[in-house]
Amino acid sequence: MELNENARIDTSQVDDRRGSGGGGRAGGIPIPIGRGPGGLVGLAVMLVIALVGGGFGLNAAFDDGGEATGDNRGLEQRCSAEDALKQLDCRNTLYVNSIQAYWRTALPQAFGQQYTPTRTVFFEQAVDTRCGRADSGVGPFYCPADSQVYIDLSFYRVMADQLGASGEFTQPYILAHEYGHHVQNLLGTNEQVRRQQQRDPGNANDLSVRLELQADCYAGAWAKNATGTADDQGQRIFTSIGEQDIRQAIDAAERIGDDAISERANRPVNPDEFTHGSSAQRRDWFTRGHSTGDPRQCDTFSGAI
Repeated sequence: MELNENARIDTSQVDDRRGSGGGGRAGGIPIPIGRGPGGLVGLAVMLVIALVGGGFGLNAAFDDGGEATGDNRGLEQRCSAEDALKQLDCRNTLYVNSIQAYWRTALPQAFGQQYTPTRTVFFEQAVDTRCGRADSGVGPFYCPADSQVYIDLSFYRVMADQLGASGEFTQPYILAHEYGHHVQNLLGTNEQVRRQQQRDPGNANDLSVRLELQADCYAGAWAKNATGTADDQGQRIFTSIGEQDIRQAIDAAERIGDDAISERANRPVNPDEFTHGSSAQRRDWFTRGHSTGDPRQCDTFSGAI
Protein backbone atom coordinates (compact mmCIF):
# COMPACT_ATOMS: atom_id res chain seq x y z
CA MET A 1 0.00 0.00 0.00
CA GLU A 2 1.29 3.42 -0.94
CA LEU A 3 -0.35 6.76 -0.24
CA ASN A 4 0.13 9.73 -2.53
CA GLU A 5 2.27 12.33 -0.76
CA ASN A 6 0.68 15.01 -2.95
CA ALA A 7 -2.87 14.23 -1.84
CA ARG A 8 -4.42 16.89 0.38
CA ILE A 9 -5.50 15.62 3.80
CA ASP A 10 -8.95 17.06 4.51
CA THR A 11 -9.06 17.38 8.29
CA SER A 12 -12.59 18.83 8.18
CA GLN A 13 -13.82 15.24 7.92
CA VAL A 14 -12.43 14.57 11.40
CA ASP A 15 -13.38 15.97 14.80
CA ASP A 16 -10.27 15.75 16.98
CA ARG A 17 -11.47 15.57 20.58
CA ARG A 18 -8.24 14.27 22.03
CA GLY A 19 -7.31 16.39 24.99
CA SER A 20 -10.52 18.39 24.68
CA GLY A 21 -11.93 17.36 28.03
CA GLY A 22 -14.02 14.55 26.62
CA GLY A 23 -11.73 11.93 28.13
CA GLY A 24 -11.41 10.66 31.62
CA ARG A 25 -13.09 7.83 33.37
CA ALA A 26 -16.40 6.66 31.92
CA GLY A 27 -19.22 4.80 33.54
CA GLY A 28 -19.72 1.12 32.86
CA ILE A 29 -20.94 0.28 29.40
CA PRO A 30 -23.40 -2.58 29.00
CA ILE A 31 -22.07 -5.07 26.46
CA PRO A 32 -24.94 -6.92 24.76
CA ILE A 33 -23.26 -10.35 24.52
CA GLY A 34 -20.49 -9.99 27.08
CA ARG A 35 -21.06 -13.00 29.32
CA GLY A 36 -17.44 -13.93 29.99
CA PRO A 37 -15.29 -12.75 32.87
CA GLY A 38 -12.74 -9.98 32.55
CA GLY A 39 -9.30 -10.29 31.05
CA LEU A 40 -8.93 -11.56 27.52
CA VAL A 41 -12.50 -12.85 27.31
CA GLY A 42 -14.06 -9.55 28.18
CA LEU A 43 -11.56 -7.64 26.08
CA ALA A 44 -12.06 -9.93 23.11
CA VAL A 45 -15.83 -9.61 23.28
CA MET A 46 -15.57 -5.82 23.46
CA LEU A 47 -13.16 -5.77 20.54
CA VAL A 48 -15.62 -7.61 18.35
CA ILE A 49 -18.64 -5.57 19.35
CA ALA A 50 -16.79 -2.32 18.92
CA LEU A 51 -15.07 -3.14 15.67
CA VAL A 52 -18.17 -4.32 13.91
CA GLY A 53 -20.82 -1.94 15.02
CA GLY A 54 -20.68 -1.29 18.75
CA GLY A 55 -22.53 1.96 18.16
CA PHE A 56 -25.59 -0.02 17.18
CA GLY A 57 -25.59 -1.80 20.50
CA LEU A 58 -24.83 1.35 22.44
CA ASN A 59 -27.65 3.20 20.75
CA ALA A 60 -30.05 0.56 21.98
CA ALA A 61 -28.71 0.74 25.53
CA PHE A 62 -28.32 4.46 26.20
CA ASP A 63 -30.43 7.58 26.25
CA ASP A 64 -29.12 10.48 24.19
CA GLY A 65 -25.98 11.97 25.71
CA GLY A 66 -24.27 15.30 25.44
CA GLU A 67 -21.61 15.96 22.84
CA ALA A 68 -18.36 17.88 22.97
CA THR A 69 -16.55 19.46 20.05
CA GLY A 70 -12.89 19.08 19.29
CA ASP A 71 -10.09 21.38 18.32
CA ASN A 72 -8.56 20.48 14.95
CA ARG A 73 -5.81 23.11 14.94
CA GLY A 74 -3.05 20.72 15.99
CA LEU A 75 -4.25 18.08 13.54
CA GLU A 76 -4.39 20.62 10.71
CA GLN A 77 -0.83 21.71 11.42
CA ARG A 78 0.54 18.16 11.51
CA CYS A 79 -1.34 17.09 8.40
CA SER A 80 -0.09 20.03 6.34
CA ALA A 81 3.56 19.29 7.14
CA GLU A 82 5.90 17.49 4.74
CA ASP A 83 6.05 14.39 6.92
CA ALA A 84 2.28 14.19 7.42
CA LEU A 85 1.98 10.60 6.21
CA LYS A 86 4.30 9.48 9.00
CA GLN A 87 1.67 10.56 11.51
CA LEU A 88 -0.93 7.96 12.51
CA ASP A 89 -3.75 10.48 12.83
CA CYS A 90 -2.98 12.07 9.46
CA ARG A 91 -2.89 8.72 7.67
CA ASN A 92 -6.20 7.76 9.23
CA THR A 93 -7.70 11.08 8.19
CA LEU A 94 -6.61 10.38 4.63
CA TYR A 95 -8.18 6.91 4.84
CA VAL A 96 -11.44 8.58 5.85
CA ASN A 97 -11.10 10.95 2.90
CA SER A 98 -10.75 8.00 0.53
CA ILE A 99 -13.68 6.06 1.97
CA GLN A 100 -16.00 9.03 1.75
CA ALA A 101 -14.80 9.93 -1.74
CA TYR A 102 -15.70 6.40 -2.81
CA TRP A 103 -19.21 6.51 -1.35
CA ARG A 104 -19.95 9.93 -2.85
CA THR A 105 -19.83 8.21 -6.23
CA ALA A 106 -20.79 4.64 -5.35
CA LEU A 107 -23.93 5.28 -3.32
CA PRO A 108 -25.84 7.16 -6.06
CA GLN A 109 -24.56 4.78 -8.72
CA ALA A 110 -25.47 1.62 -6.82
CA PHE A 111 -28.55 2.68 -4.87
CA GLY A 112 -29.75 5.92 -6.44
CA GLN A 113 -29.24 7.91 -3.26
CA GLN A 114 -26.91 10.80 -2.57
CA TYR A 115 -24.19 10.25 -0.01
CA THR A 116 -24.21 12.43 3.09
CA PRO A 117 -20.68 12.83 4.48
CA THR A 118 -20.03 12.47 8.17
CA ARG A 119 -17.08 12.86 10.50
CA THR A 120 -14.79 10.50 12.32
CA VAL A 121 -14.18 11.51 15.92
CA PHE A 122 -10.70 10.91 17.34
CA PHE A 123 -10.87 10.57 21.12
CA GLU A 124 -8.83 9.35 24.07
CA GLN A 125 -10.09 7.31 27.01
CA ALA A 126 -13.76 8.28 26.74
CA VAL A 127 -16.19 10.26 24.62
CA ASP A 128 -19.73 11.62 24.80
CA THR A 129 -22.02 10.78 21.90
CA ARG A 130 -25.73 10.83 21.21
CA CYS A 131 -25.59 7.09 21.77
CA GLY A 132 -24.27 7.68 25.28
CA ARG A 133 -20.86 7.89 26.90
CA ALA A 134 -18.33 5.32 25.73
CA ASP A 135 -14.83 4.52 26.89
CA SER A 136 -11.87 3.24 24.90
CA GLY A 137 -12.62 -0.35 25.86
CA VAL A 138 -15.48 -0.31 23.39
CA GLY A 139 -13.09 0.39 20.52
CA PRO A 140 -14.14 1.95 17.20
CA PHE A 141 -17.88 2.26 16.70
CA TYR A 142 -20.55 3.98 14.65
CA CYS A 143 -23.34 5.86 16.41
CA PRO A 144 -26.51 5.95 14.29
CA ALA A 145 -28.05 8.67 16.44
CA ASP A 146 -25.43 11.25 15.43
CA SER A 147 -24.17 9.47 12.28
CA GLN A 148 -20.53 9.63 13.32
CA VAL A 149 -17.66 7.16 13.54
CA TYR A 150 -15.66 7.13 16.78
CA ILE A 151 -12.17 5.77 17.34
CA ASP A 152 -9.42 5.93 19.92
CA LEU A 153 -6.39 5.40 17.69
CA SER A 154 -4.65 3.38 20.40
CA PHE A 155 -7.08 0.61 19.47
CA TYR A 156 -4.76 -0.39 16.65
CA ARG A 157 -2.12 -1.36 19.22
CA VAL A 158 -4.70 -3.50 20.99
CA MET A 159 -5.57 -5.22 17.72
CA ALA A 160 -1.90 -5.93 17.08
CA ASP A 161 -0.98 -6.99 20.61
CA GLN A 162 -4.10 -8.96 21.55
CA LEU A 163 -5.20 -10.42 18.23
CA GLY A 164 -2.07 -10.26 16.08
CA ALA A 165 -3.67 -8.05 13.42
CA SER A 166 -0.78 -5.66 12.93
CA GLY A 167 -0.81 -4.97 9.19
CA GLU A 168 -1.18 -1.34 8.11
CA PHE A 169 -4.21 -2.10 5.94
CA THR A 170 -6.05 -3.30 9.02
CA GLN A 171 -6.60 0.38 9.82
CA PRO A 172 -8.50 1.47 6.69
CA TYR A 173 -10.43 -1.84 6.79
CA ILE A 174 -11.69 -0.98 10.29
CA LEU A 175 -12.69 2.52 9.21
CA ALA A 176 -14.30 1.27 5.99
CA HIS A 177 -16.35 -1.20 8.01
CA GLU A 178 -17.63 1.56 10.28
CA TYR A 179 -18.49 3.72 7.29
CA GLY A 180 -20.35 0.70 5.96
CA HIS A 181 -22.63 1.16 8.95
CA HIS A 182 -23.04 4.82 7.97
CA VAL A 183 -24.15 3.72 4.52
CA GLN A 184 -26.61 1.30 6.14
CA ASN A 185 -27.90 4.19 8.22
CA LEU A 186 -28.40 6.36 5.14
CA LEU A 187 -30.23 3.55 3.34
CA GLY A 188 -32.42 2.77 6.33
CA THR A 189 -30.97 -0.70 6.81
CA ASN A 190 -30.02 -0.10 10.45
CA GLU A 191 -33.55 0.92 11.37
CA GLN A 192 -35.12 -1.93 9.42
CA VAL A 193 -32.96 -4.43 11.28
CA ARG A 194 -33.80 -2.82 14.61
CA ARG A 195 -37.52 -3.12 13.94
CA GLN A 196 -37.18 -6.73 12.81
CA GLN A 197 -35.21 -7.58 15.95
CA GLN A 198 -37.95 -6.09 18.09
CA ARG A 199 -40.66 -8.02 16.24
CA ASP A 200 -38.71 -11.28 16.15
CA PRO A 201 -36.23 -11.38 19.07
CA GLY A 202 -35.54 -15.06 18.42
CA ASN A 203 -33.75 -14.05 15.21
CA ALA A 204 -32.03 -10.98 16.64
CA ASN A 205 -28.59 -12.57 16.55
CA ASP A 206 -28.97 -13.73 12.95
CA LEU A 207 -30.06 -10.25 11.89
CA SER A 208 -27.08 -8.73 13.69
CA VAL A 209 -24.72 -11.10 11.88
CA ARG A 210 -26.23 -10.15 8.51
CA LEU A 211 -25.86 -6.44 9.29
CA GLU A 212 -22.21 -6.86 10.23
CA LEU A 213 -21.34 -9.04 7.26
CA GLN A 214 -22.85 -6.46 4.94
CA ALA A 215 -20.59 -3.79 6.46
CA ASP A 216 -17.63 -6.10 5.82
CA CYS A 217 -18.74 -6.50 2.21
CA TYR A 218 -19.07 -2.74 1.80
CA ALA A 219 -15.52 -2.40 3.16
CA GLY A 220 -14.34 -4.87 0.54
CA ALA A 221 -16.05 -2.90 -2.23
CA TRP A 222 -14.25 0.25 -1.10
CA ALA A 223 -10.91 -1.61 -0.99
CA LYS A 224 -11.39 -2.71 -4.60
CA ASN A 225 -11.98 0.87 -5.72
CA ALA A 226 -9.73 2.75 -3.30
CA THR A 227 -6.99 3.47 -5.85
CA GLY A 228 -9.60 5.35 -7.89
CA THR A 229 -10.42 7.77 -5.09
CA ALA A 230 -9.06 11.31 -5.15
CA ASP A 231 -8.85 14.45 -3.05
CA ASP A 232 -10.77 17.64 -3.88
CA GLN A 233 -8.01 18.66 -6.28
CA GLY A 234 -8.14 15.42 -8.24
CA GLN A 235 -4.98 13.92 -6.72
CA ARG A 236 -5.24 10.17 -6.24
CA ILE A 237 -5.17 9.21 -2.56
CA PHE A 238 -3.71 5.72 -2.97
CA THR A 239 -1.07 5.09 -5.59
CA SER A 240 -1.21 1.34 -5.02
CA ILE A 241 -2.92 -1.38 -2.99
CA GLY A 242 -1.47 -4.86 -3.30
CA GLU A 243 -2.55 -8.38 -2.56
CA GLN A 244 -0.63 -8.29 0.70
CA ASP A 245 -2.76 -5.35 1.84
CA ILE A 246 -5.98 -7.19 1.05
CA ARG A 247 -4.61 -10.21 2.87
CA GLN A 248 -4.06 -8.02 5.94
CA ALA A 249 -7.70 -6.91 5.88
CA ILE A 250 -8.90 -10.49 5.47
CA ASP A 251 -6.62 -11.63 8.27
CA ALA A 252 -8.08 -8.99 10.58
CA ALA A 253 -11.62 -10.02 9.62
CA GLU A 254 -10.85 -13.66 10.35
CA ARG A 255 -9.28 -12.89 13.71
CA ILE A 256 -12.45 -11.16 14.93
CA GLY A 257 -14.88 -13.85 13.82
CA ASP A 258 -17.15 -15.00 16.64
CA ASP A 259 -15.72 -18.50 16.51
CA ALA A 260 -12.11 -17.27 16.57
CA ILE A 261 -12.82 -15.09 19.58
CA SER A 262 -14.48 -17.95 21.43
CA GLU A 263 -11.60 -20.31 20.69
CA ARG A 264 -9.02 -17.73 21.78
CA ALA A 265 -10.94 -17.28 25.03
CA ASN A 266 -11.23 -21.07 25.53
CA ARG A 267 -15.02 -20.88 25.35
CA PRO A 268 -17.33 -23.27 23.50
CA VAL A 269 -18.11 -22.22 19.96
CA ASN A 270 -21.89 -21.85 19.70
CA PRO A 271 -23.14 -20.54 16.32
CA ASP A 272 -26.53 -19.75 17.88
CA GLU A 273 -24.80 -17.07 19.94
CA PHE A 274 -22.95 -15.46 17.03
CA THR A 275 -23.75 -11.78 16.53
CA HIS A 276 -21.01 -10.75 14.09
CA GLY A 277 -20.28 -13.79 11.95
CA SER A 278 -17.74 -16.55 11.86
CA SER A 279 -14.21 -16.05 10.58
CA ALA A 280 -15.15 -17.78 7.32
CA GLN A 281 -18.24 -15.64 6.86
CA ARG A 282 -16.38 -12.42 7.50
CA ARG A 283 -13.61 -13.44 5.14
CA ASP A 284 -16.08 -14.49 2.45
CA TRP A 285 -18.20 -11.35 2.55
CA PHE A 286 -15.23 -8.98 2.56
CA THR A 287 -13.86 -11.00 -0.35
CA ARG A 288 -17.17 -10.79 -2.20
CA GLY A 289 -17.15 -7.03 -1.90
CA HIS A 290 -13.55 -6.85 -3.02
CA SER A 291 -13.84 -9.30 -5.90
CA THR A 292 -16.93 -7.63 -7.38
CA GLY A 293 -16.22 -4.05 -6.35
CA ASP A 294 -20.00 -3.65 -6.37
CA PRO A 295 -21.91 -2.84 -3.16
CA ARG A 296 -25.08 -4.15 -4.81
CA GLN A 297 -23.58 -7.63 -4.41
CA CYS A 298 -23.58 -7.18 -0.62
CA ASP A 299 -27.15 -8.35 0.04
CA THR A 300 -26.64 -10.42 3.16
CA PHE A 301 -30.35 -10.39 3.99
CA SER A 302 -31.46 -12.74 1.21
CA GLY A 303 -30.72 -16.44 1.47
CA ALA A 304 -27.99 -18.19 3.37
CA ILE A 305 -24.88 -16.45 4.60
